[in-house]
Amino acid sequence: MSKQYLTAHTVDQAHPADIFSLAPTPSSLISSSGSSSLRIHDTTAPTYPLAQTIPNAHKLGCHHLTTARGPQTGNIFASVGFGGDVKIWRLNPDRKEYELQWEIPTVSDNGKGDVWAIALSADENFLACTTSDGRIHVWDLTAKEKIQTYETGGGRGAAGGGGSFAMAVDLSRDGRLTASGHENGGVYVFNNDAGRMVYSLSGLAKPVRTVAFSPGCKRLAAAGNAGIIALYDMEHGEHVANLSAPGNRPSWITSLDWNDTGDYLLSGQLDGKVKVWDVARGACVATHSETDKVLWCIRWLPPTERALGPGMGKGERFCAAGASRSLSFYREATGI
Repeated sequence: MSKQYLTAHTVDQAHPADIFSLAPTPSSLISSSGSSSLRIHDTTAPTYPLAQTIPNAHKLGCHHLTTARGPQTGNIFASVGFGGDVKIWRLNPDRKEYELQWEIPTVSDNGKGDVWAIALSADENFLACTTSDGRIHVWDLTAKEKIQTYETGGGRGAAGGGGSFAMAVDLSRDGRLTASGHENGGVYVFNNDAGRMVYSLSGLAKPVRTVAFSPGCKRLAAAGNAGIIALYDMEHGEHVANLSAPGNRPSWITSLDWNDTGDYLLSGQLDGKVKVWDVARGACVATHSETDKVLWCIRWLPPTERALGPGMGKGERFCAAGASRSLSFYREATGI
């Protein structure tokens, strides 16, 4: 059984360069690109108007954003620039705008920032950051100090004692686990309470560009250049399934996101297609390909309590963005 999603609205030329990352809050969507500014759109209005622009946020552009997922979140988001600079932004409740709170000191031995992917904990107190040599640092944002470093140098493909480029990271919503995906195809899971690696997962031999825990923290999804989505059970660390569409040459998967119930998984691809997967059935139930340009990021939007406009209902929504430089918003056709 397929699901149908309709284009709700498109914000053309939302950025002057490729849009690399999206981060939703309960009432807005933050986007970043190869340009220096960050932009925040209001997702409570049917035309998704621009609510704030943060100019000169990252001089060389921004490739990763992260927010916490939950009804009481949206007070903090983090961003990483192409210069390796990591910034923490906090919502000013009086002005209802985000302001710079803190810049994490992440300068490496060569004098440059070394952070790539980031993930924010559900309580907005902790930030996980990956590095080019395969490490994962965890920062306490309240204390403004680094509290944990996970090493992956012993993983397959490591040379000279260093780990493989850590291209992706996620934190489970219950705060127990951190997962990372690496250029050599490695996927690692760490127990945050014990401060150690618990799983080194097999199944993907090519670069892993995205990892995502399910809302209930029972599954981990990972994907990348192999063009398939690997699903892992987090109770025993077992590879339990692959999600893949028919075709001889599957496209790289650049982004994954679970919906709030954990029933559906969203994927964005290098060929411009966005797919919705029914996890229980292991099947793709919707495909959209309105662009042939790269999709760098896709995200579900938090559910709304009211219809955004005539006929729009209260069904699920998601947004896709990439090389088209536009924000494409979709809504579930059956939402009431």
